[in-house]
Amino acid sequence: MNSAHQSTPDLSGARWRSSSYSGGNNECVEVAPNLPHLVPVRDSTRPAGPAITFGHDAWRAFVSDLAPADAPPAGWM
Repeated sequence: MNSAHQSTPDLSGARWRSSSYSGGNNECVEVAPNLPHLVPVRDSTRPAGPAITFGHDAWRAFVSDLAPADAPPAGWM
């Protein structure tokens, strides 16, 4: 039987930021692209809550699929 191992990554060095397109109501998604092996994503209304983590390649693919084809590259990929 295979068992999954789940660990909690150290996000203490994460520099969180949100999109410049976010409104001023602080209800947005934040991303910390500065970590070497993963990109954590969290709800800005719950900074101490859980984060979803992506590998850098998976994050780039995710953001690229969301953007229109003629959009300039996102600076936070």
